[in-house]
Amino acid sequence: MAMIKKALVSVSDKAGIVEFCKELSNLGVEILSTGGTARLLRENGIAVTDVADYTGFPEMLDGRVKTLHPKIHGGLLGRRDLPAHREKMAAHGIDPIDLVVVNLYPFEATVAKPDCTFADAIENIDIGGPTMLRSAAKNFRDVTVIIDPADYQPVAAEMARRQGEVSPATNFRLAKKVFQATARYDAAISNYLGTFPELDCPDEERLTFPETFTYQGVKAQDLRYGENPHQQAAFYRDLKITEPCIGGAVQLQGKELSFNNILDCNAAFELVKEFSIPAAVIIKHNNPCGAAQSPDGQLANAYRQARACDPVSAFGGIAAFNASVDRETATEISSTFIEAVIAPEFTPEAREVLAAKTALRLLQAPIGAETVKPGLEFKKVVGGLLLQDRDLRLTPPEAWKTVTKRAPTDEEVRDLLFVWKVCKHVKSNAIVFARDNQLVGVGAGQMSRVDSVKLAVMKALSSTEGTVVGSDAFFPFRDGIDAAAEAGATAIIQPGGSARDEEAIAAADEHNLAMVFTGTRHFKH
Repeated sequence: MAMIKKALVSVSDKAGIVEFCKELSNLGVEILSTGGTARLLRENGIAVTDVADYTGFPEMLDGRVKTLHPKIHGGLLGRRDLPAHREKMAAHGIDPIDLVVVNLYPFEATVAKPDCTFADAIENIDIGGPTMLRSAAKNFRDVTVIIDPADYQPVAAEMARRQGEVSPATNFRLAKKVFQATARYDAAISNYLGTFPELDCPDEERLTFPETFTYQGVKAQDLRYGENPHQQAAFYRDLKITEPCIGGAVQLQGKELSFNNILDCNAAFELVKEFSIPAAVIIKHNNPCGAAQSPDGQLANAYRQARACDPVSAFGGIAAFNASVDRETATEISSTFIEAVIAPEFTPEAREVLAAKTALRLLQAPIGAETVKPGLEFKKVVGGLLLQDRDLRLTPPEAWKTVTKRAPTDEEVRDLLFVWKVCKHVKSNAIVFARDNQLVGVGAGQMSRVDSVKLAVMKALSSTEGTVVGSDAFFPFRDGIDAAAEAGATAIIQPGGSARDEEAIAAADEHNLAMVFTGTRHFKH
């Protein structure tokens, strides 16, 4: 590896660049630069050669053309190990450029602004930057390339140790980083432009889903196996995490998370985020098998009530909380086998109790004032991808429509709201029974709705007398209403919308049930 003698520096993000270039200058590196970067370096006493002076060709077209020149790209792409390349470079006065330090126009930050115009977005599409980065990264055996300011100091330290050289291993690492970053950059541009069905399209006519969709995540870990031991798997996090979620959780103790642990932790945390007062939920195989909220603020009570719904299924499940886990709650968790616990915080006393369960996975993911944000989610199928809005709607009681002769009481409204929050997180067909802020029975994943009602009643360990029922979709026949009434339910919440709604309403009136329609379906497959 040859010494780094010439560097090209042109950055939008100026953080740390002066300090880094001072170190390069101290190591005897000649610096080429452009525009604002060159001015900044000169103002700080660093010797700089303008790219225009080096190429003999002025910057033009408002700076759009400045580095797109053979003396730049020949210096980046020429292979030092090929005599023919060296001869051509010498014949045309092209010096090798050994180091490129470039970061890109802030396209993503620009289009994220509410007042961003189409013209602003287009002007923030970088051309010269990605071209230089890709040229340098392709020739990584001879050229060091830096796109991330976090790499300034490590590279400077390595050059100091190696008399101006950078190792092939470092160059390869940095080249990969460049291609990952430019892939993301191009994806952001493609995703943005793909929301415009035609030129001069007004914002209100833009597409929610672009014509093509590109996603990039960062690998958080290789998993021991996938859903089954014979399947390989890995976990990728979003590059930008904007809300508390499983992707941003920190593991505090316990065994490595498995593929199924991550799925279940996600399901548990997304459900518990629905509640504003202290709540506990337990998930087994991606379905709630227990949930409760505690108006008195006692988290341990909420957990005991959640577990009481189905303690058999709770064994080996995932527990999630929306409040700090204290010693009493930790003691309850420790009394049975739980695979993982996710919460915004664990008190020191709780950590001490749970530390005895060395295999228990503890995950911390703080919950803020705004815990849920709009966004897209996708499911992969063979040969394609399903993309949709997240299901974040929660129809409030004031928007419900009472369709029966009897309106729900205040206590029933409270429990109907609770059961409606839980219901949207249960696999379809979903039927949920609850009473006094506590889940009583769950019927999940059945092919007919009446069977989900019967399953929920069968699974209930306590009496279903005086419960309310939530259904993720309409009742296609009255048999589900009859079965709920026979089990002792007093009120039902459902979307409505069936051709046989009148039949279902008549059945509810016959049983003196209160029934409300929300107008919103919550299928979950």
